[in-house]
Amino acid sequence: MLRRLLVPLIALVLALTGLPNTATADTAATGTGFPSVGGNWGAPGPYATAVDVGAITTLYYPRDIAQSQLRHPVIVWGNGTFAFPVVYRELLLHWASHGFIVAAANTPQSNLGISMRAGIDLLAGRNADPNSIMYNRVDLDRIGASGHSQGGAGAIVVGDDSRVDTILPIQPGPLANVDAVHGPMFILAGQYDSIVWPSLVKAFYNDADHIPAIYGEVRGANHFTVVGDPGPFAAPTTAWFRFQLMGDEEARGEFFGAGCRICADTSTWSSVRRNALATQIP
Repeated sequence: MLRRLLVPLIALVLALTGLPNTATADTAATGTGFPSVGGNWGAPGPYATAVDVGAITTLYYPRDIAQSQLRHPVIVWGNGTFAFPVVYRELLLHWASHGFIVAAANTPQSNLGISMRAGIDLLAGRNADPNSIMYNRVDLDRIGASGHSQGGAGAIVVGDDSRVDTILPIQPGPLANVDAVHGPMFILAGQYDSIVWPSLVKAFYNDADHIPAIYGEVRGANHFTVVGDPGPFAAPTTAWFRFQLMGDEEARGEFFGAGCRICADTSTWSSVRRNALATQIP
């Protein structure tokens, strides 16, 4: 009797407080079993989150991952010059709330991608360790790479790693070569970025004719719009990773097909381009 009374009471408290109800967060909806968010990519996802600050990597992840019945995809992150993961905390926690494990490199010099690759190695170890809360909960077959500024260049650099399936560079610096990237790319610029000009980001996009590539220029954004509250960067980046790494078919139409939603959204985007390989994806 007491248990029957407590269950609806707990559900009511969760509804009133707006906290994610992680007890139901594994109800299947996407291709890999993650719950639907109804296309609301910019809203917090269904998972409560936790942070683990290590010597080389800071992890942002679903708090109750040990009780999850799913394997959670990975996003490795690179910081901008002289920045650390805490600068991008809101964006990284946002991704974690949607079910991703984010391995953020604890370095202000991410360009070479060394610490970003180390994040993958760290999670491979956690996944294999019976004493870890992430034991058998890390999906090492679904890994994305992202980063801002110098870290965006780092995301391009690690895009040549066979373990990385897709990349999402945000206003990437110039010291990278996109020719070795083997997975789909969504590359973002800021309309009013005076540090990494949109033309520099377009150059990466133009060179990426061997992979499906999409260029998005965020209307009104400067180089630091993504810092702190990620604002217009939260929703499209989440949708991209949900489609690419979770098989979330609800997110497909944001980027692909004749009805490409970001292509028509002139309030968010000052420019969107898709190359020939991207337009071939239904």
